[in-house]
Amino acid sequence: MDRRKYLKTLAAGTLSTGVLLESCSPAEKQVKQPEDLSLVQGGPARQPDEIARFKKITAEKFFDEHEIKTISILADIIIPKDEVSGSATEAKVPEFIEFIVKDMPRHQIPMRGGLKWLDLQCLKRFEKPFSDCNGQQQIEMVDQIAWPAKAKPEMMQGVAFFNLIRDLTATGFFTSQIGIKDLGYAGNRPNQWDGVPQDVLDQYGVKYDEKMLAESVKFEA
Repeated sequence: MDRRKYLKTLAAGTLSTGVLLESCSPAEKQVKQPEDLSLVQGGPARQPDEIARFKKITAEKFFDEHEIKTISILADIIIPKDEVSGSATEAKVPEFIEFIVKDMPRHQIPMRGGLKWLDLQCLKRFEKPFSDCNGQQQIEMVDQIAWPAKAKPEMMQGVAFFNLIRDLTATGFFTSQIGIKDLGYAGNRPNQWDGVPQDVLDQYGVKYDEKMLAESVKFEA
């Protein structure tokens, strides 16, 4: 199974579903967000306090530029651009993660601590933080924490961090427009029922009257 197929499974399973369901309080539920989140005014399903909370969260900033840069690199390592769809950063996964840690503060310490841990490990190995390492060095570091069964005991903090950011990345990507298109998910669509087939009606010697045909059977496409 290739990495993208694995992450599709992850996004559809319990690991990322928990993050998605918990983060989607009524204040955040909507099918399509405008590019400028500050323009959100709510709708019939939103109460004023929900709108206020949403605007408060989107107005705040948690990660600094260095942290966002590191998150962006990791996200694109986890879900790179391919012939099927764009990368995690093109799907705005870093922005999604920024939102989630503000909406679910319990992720703040693990995320910030994990980012610092990653930089310290890279400083020991390569004498520079993760974001300043070259691509080969970054993959070498990620390989130390991306496979829990193979990771060394001293890498367990990094494993826990990478599991979290992989979960958030998969959730953010596969709930974005790019990711939903990648999944091929069409959502609920109205169906059209044209009634019982004519040969079946003929078999039983029955037929629709004009009223039923007009009101219940034939629908516009």
